Amino acid sequence: MSTPKGGLLARLKIDWYLVLIVGMVVAASLAPARGAAGPVFEWATKIGIAMVFFLHGARLSRDAVMAGLTHWRLHLTVLACTFVLFPILCLGLAALPNWIVPDPLVTGIIFLGCLPSTIQSSIGFTAIGRGNVPAAVASASASNLLGIALTPLLVSLTLHQQGGISLSSVEGIVLQLLVPFIAGQLMRRWIGNWVKDRAKLLSYADRGAILLIVYTAFSGAVVGGVWAQVDAFEIARLLVICAVLLAVVLAATAYGSRALGFSKEDEIAIVFCGSKKSLASGVPMAGVLFPAATAGLAILPLMVFHQIQLMACAVIAQRYAARAKEAD
Repeated sequence: MSTPKGGLLARLKIDWYLVLIVGMVVAASLAPARGAAGPVFEWATKIGIAMVFFLHGARLSRDAVMAGLTHWRLHLTVLACTFVLFPILCLGLAALPNWIVPDPLVTGIIFLGCLPSTIQSSIGFTAIGRGNVPAAVASASASNLLGIALTPLLVSLTLHQQGGISLSSVEGIVLQLLVPFIAGQLMRRWIGNWVKDRAKLLSYADRGAILLIVYTAFSGAVVGGVWAQVDAFEIARLLVICAVLLAVVLAATAYGSRALGFSKEDEIAIVFCGSKKSLASGVPMAGVLFPAATAGLAILPLMVFHQIQLMACAVIAQRYAARAKEAD
């Protein structure tokens, strides 16, 4: 009995990468990039964003996507959860009174609802729970691919009146997100194997770029007075809000997939692909969509939600796996 418990506890631990992300927030709070250093970090961030999406394009396997594309009902269900259910729930949260949802966090919560699903953790938890892995690969990949266009569109529709982004952001989206992604896809034929062989090394570069983006975003937020807008009590409320949001989506994906007649394997894929939000895509997108003074605050709900979703889904995946063993 000790081995399964150890494995579960290992999955419940806060990963060191998230600790580093929090460390970047602390570093930006104590020593933000200001003055002459500000433009330098902003340009480095733009290059980092382009690199992240170039690597996404180079890594995304067309064969893996095509393997599950025929299961259109499952994919439409996942996309509906990601880009319809989530935004509606987050808009509902944003409409709650200020004593429940603090005003400074409204933009970040709405932005969270507009993001695509994760890829690695969605597929990983689907595999642990013994679900439909090929369908999970296709759904998670499609979510990220469509998210390049759908997330900015949804953010524009939901936040435009609040000054969240402007039409000038379209140029940044194309140049920093779409062009590098397409370039990665086009070059995959020549560099795909090279990227695959150096996946671990390139993952460090990928994650390092995201750390830089977090630091730059929060530097701008600190200079703009972010910690004067958010206190410890509001962070505590954010934890509760994210936990409730995740619980509602998990219940909706599980019971909804059963009501729609999906198999247990498909249900597992829908639950894990439809309930997640991508930190890897969300942080770079925030750097493009929001001004420097608000980008840091905009990704705060995403950072909290990301850790909660990993912890909760680790437990759920273990339970699905246990049920599958009992059925066998």
